[in-house]
Amino acid sequence: MARPIHLNGTDLTLGGDRVFLIAEIGKNFIVTEEDRPLSEYLANAKRLIDLATLSDADAVKFQTHEVEDEQLPVQIVSPHFKGKDRLSWVTRNTNATPFEGFWKPISEYAKEKGIIFFSTPMSRKAAQKINSLDLPLWKVGSGDVTDRVLLSYLKSTGKPVIISTGMISRAELDSVVSFFGPEYPLTILYCVSEYPAPAESFNLASLEYIKEQYPDITVGFSDHSIGFNNIALSALKLGATIIEKHFSFSRDLWGSDHKVSMTPPEFKELSEIIRSKKYMEVDAIPFYGDCNREFEGATNQFRPYFNKGLVAGRDIKKGEKITSEMVYAMRPRVALAGVPAEHVDIVIGRDAKADIKKYEAISADNIN
Repeated sequence: MARPIHLNGTDLTLGGDRVFLIAEIGKNFIVTEEDRPLSEYLANAKRLIDLATLSDADAVKFQTHEVEDEQLPVQIVSPHFKGKDRLSWVTRNTNATPFEGFWKPISEYAKEKGIIFFSTPMSRKAAQKINSLDLPLWKVGSGDVTDRVLLSYLKSTGKPVIISTGMISRAELDSVVSFFGPEYPLTILYCVSEYPAPAESFNLASLEYIKEQYPDITVGFSDHSIGFNNIALSALKLGATIIEKHFSFSRDLWGSDHKVSMTPPEFKELSEIIRSKKYMEVDAIPFYGDCNREFEGATNQFRPYFNKGLVAGRDIKKGEKITSEMVYAMRPRVALAGVPAEHVDIVIGRDAKADIKKYEAISADNIN
């Protein structure tokens, strides 16, 4: 049986008797294509926290960006959001969320409202930026599960970590579980990274596979489907104890994730069904699938856009010994020919064979 994970400073646990409901606000405080003042982003974020609280969410989750060590200065557009190239979008999110003007007041506001606040840092610098807020846990997006630069930092904090399977294989999940070790407070969310995810794409038997493979680890479900509750409810019936859903004012707004989000009335309806345990009446067979099937993430179309490679985080001189601080793990992997982010250990401690410019890929050609 999975070990419940106590969240410091709260009376809630991951993997406890109460289903843990996460309203993922993410970047949904941005609702227009044109830039808006910081005050508007802050007001939108606070209003979303209000609505999540009224919808009976246990937690609100945001996404934290720091463009310097996340997105390479190359032009690339992800198929899931064609409204902006990735560099512009990540840059906008970085600039829209300064620590003092956004993250600190948002954290304090959530505390006032009595709801758990945490975030998905999209890079090591993003995590460092908000770590002082004393978040009770971290979420790692599925595109970053192989980012050992980020994961090493998160592990050093000792805080519980939630990871999603949406862009990883079973072997990659096994590798990251081994990386954290058997005693680390880790949670796994089964996820299909399609935006939105159609009903036929789900293989909820993966929940049982995860539970059998990692019996001490709490298991949940991150759901990108829209329009019906039966998939999330089926996940609960099959043993998930955490449900994460994107959360927005409306699916008609401009931005990357509004279209796959629940509205407050929809979230409230889902919450009421869950709290009454009516999910036990749901027929899970249509979404069950095959317990032996590989995760959808192994061949997910977004992997080349969201996976990362290793680059120099500053100019490195020939002969310098490379330290972890000199290395960034950055997107998109498709634009990098060097060492993948999961293999950072083979780079640290090596000497630079030649001068390496900032943002140049680190490869066998430029390290000894």
